[in-house]
Amino acid sequence: MISIFYFGCEPQTDMPSPEGSILPERFGVDIPNSLSSEYGVSNGRTSAIDTLKGNEIYSHLNLFINVGEEAAEIVGDIIRGIAIYQINKPMSLSFESDEDGRTKNLVVKENPSFDGETWEFMLTITDAASESELDEGKGLQIFWNRYPIKGVAILKPYNIDRDENYEFEEAIFRIDYSETGEHGYENSMIVSIANLPVADPLDEPYSMKTLKMFAGKDGDKIDVYGNSNHPNATFLAGNTGFNWAFVASGSESSDIGVAEVGLPPSNLDEPSKEALLDYYSIKNVLSREIYEVWPNINQESVDAFLFNTGAPGYFDNHGFISGGDSPGEAYNDLEFRLSLLSPYNPKDISNLEIAFK
Repeated sequence: MISIFYFGCEPQTDMPSPEGSILPERFGVDIPNSLSSEYGVSNGRTSAIDTLKGNEIYSHLNLFINVGEEAAEIVGDIIRGIAIYQINKPMSLSFESDEDGRTKNLVVKENPSFDGETWEFMLTITDAASESELDEGKGLQIFWNRYPIKGVAILKPYNIDRDENYEFEEAIFRIDYSETGEHGYENSMIVSIANLPVADPLDEPYSMKTLKMFAGKDGDKIDVYGNSNHPNATFLAGNTGFNWAFVASGSESSDIGVAEVGLPPSNLDEPSKEALLDYYSIKNVLSREIYEVWPNINQESVDAFLFNTGAPGYFDNHGFISGGDSPGEAYNDLEFRLSLLSPYNPKDISNLEIAFK
């Protein structure tokens, strides 16, 4: 799943933007390592009651949040990569991609309309040989304002680099980034990902199909909430198709975090936080499945299995620490922030669609 994010322009973090460039300088929110990690549980298979611990559910969350964060970072890398073309006004040009060797067309226009707003600029990159196809060969569209920075970026990896992304022909994602304070944060982004290819459930039962995630930064604190959909996910009773519905808050300076996770069915049409994070909490979902499979199991075995499933889950820069029991007062403020956050409706995320202009 994570391989989708290793494509396209190489990061150019040391490349200064040409003087007078109209490209946005930033396009994402950094999430603390305590909440975002590219290293998840190594094997998602489960076959017996002692193989799936609550901490593994939380550990998967770190990976799913990281997928969203990486999506925004890729857009930033592409923006830095195309800065060499001195984009300082409406223009059009063609270039040969360093990634797949195919010709790409780049067009910049002024004052486009999109999603009910008029923007300062729009940049579109297409795969030249595919412009007659249904998707018009579109690989990237960015709509943005410069002061303050606000924008929308839509990316289809397959049309940016076909060598690396041939398996992700239909995958598409969108980043909404803002420094206008419209969501009550200094910086905020919404990451939406759709049409990821779902792996063989025997190999990767927790393979992701869609994701929508909000991240907002205010001073030292970063709040994150959202859902990822896993249509083949299964735990103990054979029920298939779950969302990871989550809320999380972290400290940038301390690199600590707190999160609550619910496991509602993918097709659940329910927006309430009480249902998503209480009735469908990790502990409640796994408890119901245990008793569905082993109705006469002793309480001691159930308690041992659910030991790390309490809410919230606590994290530091090494990952998951504990579930339900706070490691200390440093986490108190983050716990309070969770009470103000809520995931999305699972059905909406499972049916998520993204389209270019």
